[in-house]
Amino acid sequence: MNAVLLALIGMFVFFLGYRYYSKFVAEKIYKLDPNYVTPAHQFKDGVDFVPTNKWVLWGHHFTSVAGAAPILGPAIAIYWGWLPAVIWVLLGTVFAAGVHDFGALVLSVRNKGQSVGTLADKIIGQRAKILFLFIILILVLMVNAVFAWVIANLFITFPSSVLSVFIQIPLAIWIGYVVYRKKGGMLWPSLAALATMYIAAVVASKVPALQIDLPRYFGGEENIVAFGLNGVAFSFFVWIIILMVYVYIASTLPVWKLLQPRDYINSHQLVVGLAILYLGLLFSNPSITAPMTNSAATDTPWLPILFITIACGAISGFHGLVASGTTSKQLDREPQARMVGYGGAVGEGLLALASIIAVATLFSSSGDFLGAYSSFGDASSGGLGNFVQGAGQLATGLFIPADVANTIVAVIVVSFAATTLDTSVRLMRYIISELGKTYNIKSITKTHVATTIAVGSSAALVLLPEGPQGFGSGGYVLWPLFGTSNQLLAAITLLLITLWLKRQGRNFLVSLIPMVFLLAMTLYAMGLQIITEWSFFAGSNPSLLLFILGSIIFVFAFWILLEAVAALGKKDPAKPKNKAM
Repeated sequence: MNAVLLALIGMFVFFLGYRYYSKFVAEKIYKLDPNYVTPAHQFKDGVDFVPTNKWVLWGHHFTSVAGAAPILGPAIAIYWGWLPAVIWVLLGTVFAAGVHDFGALVLSVRNKGQSVGTLADKIIGQRAKILFLFIILILVLMVNAVFAWVIANLFITFPSSVLSVFIQIPLAIWIGYVVYRKKGGMLWPSLAALATMYIAAVVASKVPALQIDLPRYFGGEENIVAFGLNGVAFSFFVWIIILMVYVYIASTLPVWKLLQPRDYINSHQLVVGLAILYLGLLFSNPSITAPMTNSAATDTPWLPILFITIACGAISGFHGLVASGTTSKQLDREPQARMVGYGGAVGEGLLALASIIAVATLFSSSGDFLGAYSSFGDASSGGLGNFVQGAGQLATGLFIPADVANTIVAVIVVSFAATTLDTSVRLMRYIISELGKTYNIKSITKTHVATTIAVGSSAALVLLPEGPQGFGSGGYVLWPLFGTSNQLLAAITLLLITLWLKRQGRNFLVSLIPMVFLLAMTLYAMGLQIITEWSFFAGSNPSLLLFILGSIIFVFAFWILLEAVAALGKKDPAKPKNKAM
């Protein structure tokens, strides 16, 4: 298969999905109303509820959901061959992710901007809400740990990327001030900020003094710095602490001060990154050396593990949290939900497809690929690095030097991961506050108390010396459970959408079919993980942490299903009033 032809086929499928299927869902299923008063207007407070330009909101939503996961998952799943990964990304995006993300956004908008966890109370019942909130809480905690682990390791591996990433923060704050205080435009300042970031990336790639290489400062693996940690491990610890301080501040600021302008910059960065990858692919026209299907992949079954390895990029429950947790509070007009929700899913599908192609064309021969992907464990530990190298190799087709290309790709990945981390911590604060209100624990409903709990628990989890990887391996060890719980959350969100559509007297098959498939694959995969004591990675030891968390989520999921079956006979609760704007 020619790599360019594969990319064109994928783009065409995504185009058809957005042009026709999303239009059908918008007009016939969700029935979007241009006169509906959205929560952004109804509860406008200038902090969380802020009517936002559709392009700015698309940028926020897109970059919040398009973190490192749609890159890492496909880069791992190509272990079974590029064809199964491509099929799941294309069909999952069009028929599952688009319906899920779009539906979660509309459902939240129609219910005062409430999160899917809270909506479980209205649609299924009080017990379902509590169970769902705890599942979500565990998921966002794992998201925080996994993405913090990814960012810290990329900073250590690609120290030339640090300067660009940190330059973005003051630039975003400045843009937020210009736009929301001075009423200026956001497009040109954002493009200027992006240009500044890439100039910094080029300069840092060529000037070692501008590379923030902490392991070199601390003496590398040979020097014990503190707490029995060598220079590399201590560097990881320092980066985690810096990241946690940053997300504490970023997640408590009003969205217009940092989150929206930074995400808008990242939306341009994502477009630029995708353009670099696909144009580089076009001009270099590399051969696909990865096998179409890998008959040697026998240590881990593709069914059902493929469908939880590629979560983001095909369908992801975290998207529903973002759509209902932050995006719904900023939607200006209801018809814009199609572009923001379904369009965001398509954008992430493009990123996942690019990840598959970058890895599939990286190796000089099929033998080299099979050597690098000799086991699922090798695929898991090397997937992200393979993508960065593969994407950098594609970028050289545009005559970008290899060191600069690798730095820019690392900057893009870190920027997306940081955006997701920031949004996830903010969502975790919301959930902790909701649980505080439910159980009448007033202290944890306060912003800074809830944020402290979120940041503190995330730092502890990612620094956990779990498994054979030792100190700071919490994020790495959690990846298998992240995939299963993420997909389980997506299935439950589709269940909520299905019940809502049924009570509205609408065709609910568009959400029911992907829900049944996803629920079956996820529970199957989670059951296998529990039975095999979570020995997901070749040579790893069973993980008590994963066994306990996975068992809790598994039990909660079945409990919610039982509550949902009981809820099928319930009457439709009172519908919110639909006021004209």
